Amino acid sequence: MSIEFEQVFSPVLLSAKTVGVSALLFLLLGVPLAYILSIKKLKFRWLLDTIVTMPLIFPPIAVGFFLLLFLGKNSIIGQLLLKANIEIIFSFSGIVIASFIAGLPLMVKPLQSSIEQFPKEIQEASYICGRSEIYTFLMVVLPTIKNSLIVSLLIASARALGEVGITLMLGGNIMGKTDTVSLAIYNAVFDADYDLAMMLSGVLVFISLLFFIALHWFNTKERLI
Repeated sequence: MSIEFEQVFSPVLLSAKTVGVSALLFLLLGVPLAYILSIKKLKFRWLLDTIVTMPLIFPPIAVGFFLLLFLGKNSIIGQLLLKANIEIIFSFSGIVIASFIAGLPLMVKPLQSSIEQFPKEIQEASYICGRSEIYTFLMVVLPTIKNSLIVSLLIASARALGEVGITLMLGGNIMGKTDTVSLAIYNAVFDADYDLAMMLSGVLVFISLLFFIALHWFNTKERLI
């Protein structure tokens, strides 16, 4: 069975866009969340920690179902989104949200651990010099733990790349629109197109190897430092 270029390129390009946007969201939202969760005296810290960690321990298909109910057109939020002309379900936005939620715990939890282990004496010295907590975090803590930040980002992005369950519920697996590489492999196997499934799997393995090499390099660099 012949394989058309578009059958491989389209889902790979969609996955690349999804991971790219998700990575940006990991940095914009995941880093602040990790910082907030590192504050021991934070009120209701346990609740926020539970919400962030839930996608890691809860079945992805169930997470996707609850998000579908939460963001669907019959929900209050769904109605508001509909009035604002914002399309989430069965769209690119839906698969980005799915990938972001799937990878968020793997971004936040390791980074939170690194922030908590950062020497308190250095932070206190920064405070004594008149620097604020936010300034100290951004200009002192983050640059020092940058390898941990990059490793967390790589792991979260790799998880976002391989996400299936939540994406299936929010994206709808629409051919040529919301079928990422993982879903395209599923569709190819379902259609008994094993040549295409093998080709897409090979692409996924290659990308995963790149992630692994990058992770190994940064881990080795961190140990040397």
